[in-house]
Amino acid sequence: MGRAVLLLVNRGKPGAAEAEARVSKLIRAHGTLVESREAMCDETPSACEDIDLVVVLGGDGTLMTAAGRYAPCGRPVLGVNIGHVGFMAGFDLDSVERHAPALFGGGALTTRPASMLRAVIVGADGKAGEQLSAVNDFAITAGPPYRMIALEIHIDGQPGPLVSGDGLVVSTPMGSTAYNVSAGGPIVAPGVPAVVITPIAAHSLSFRPIVVGHDKEISIRLLDANEENSGGTELVIDGRGRHRLRAGERIDFRGGGTEIEFVGDPDVSYWQTLMRKMGWAAPPRGRDGG
Repeated sequence: MGRAVLLLVNRGKPGAAEAEARVSKLIRAHGTLVESREAMCDETPSACEDIDLVVVLGGDGTLMTAAGRYAPCGRPVLGVNIGHVGFMAGFDLDSVERHAPALFGGGALTTRPASMLRAVIVGADGKAGEQLSAVNDFAITAGPPYRMIALEIHIDGQPGPLVSGDGLVVSTPMGSTAYNVSAGGPIVAPGVPAVVITPIAAHSLSFRPIVVGHDKEISIRLLDANEENSGGTELVIDGRGRHRLRAGERIDFRGGGTEIEFVGDPDVSYWQTLMRKMGWAAPPRGRDGG
């Protein structure tokens, strides 16, 4: 008996309609299509007990949004890239078609676990807000008018460094290849129980990124923030969700949150993807392009 599949589609992507029709046909041929819906809406997730697999058509942003929303269901998430790089998405349309009998028909799945990162904003009065979750990262960004901000870091209650600059990225291993690596942070292999802290344009020659265990509590207090009415310092969640921040507030982070099982192509390893799509350790190119 085949799998019951929920199909989420970013219908704003070029070629999304054709991709949806092609994948829907494959699902019906080998399993059951429970529902096909827009991936970027804020609808309440379908009943989890009716779903065996969540399939997402889009780019990495679509996959992160959908995976975060459906994480409480505890179902594997399969990303199909119809965007640009598609680093997180384990498949393209051709590889999905090649593996469709196993993916949708009930065969073994090659999965890669990823734990979400949690955060709570604590006001200057000590009152904690709602718990927030990220698949990739939280970024504290200076925001308009783009003056430097000042942050104080504590790890497990122990005082760490002060940093002045454009902010910080607090990342999961999954997110280490996103904003974190662009800011000069390390790539962390999937499954490593870790959290990465990386400064954004630190006003220091010696402030280096650090990797800590995901069971450590990371607290970052804003000593100085931009608080303009037209913009200001923000906590950005996976590049999308935003929360305004003010001086005196603190953000408490901890890894090891809800675990998501991402389905990968059994023919392609993480390291192959890293080399092919991100050019990891690519040699210099000569004048002839070779």
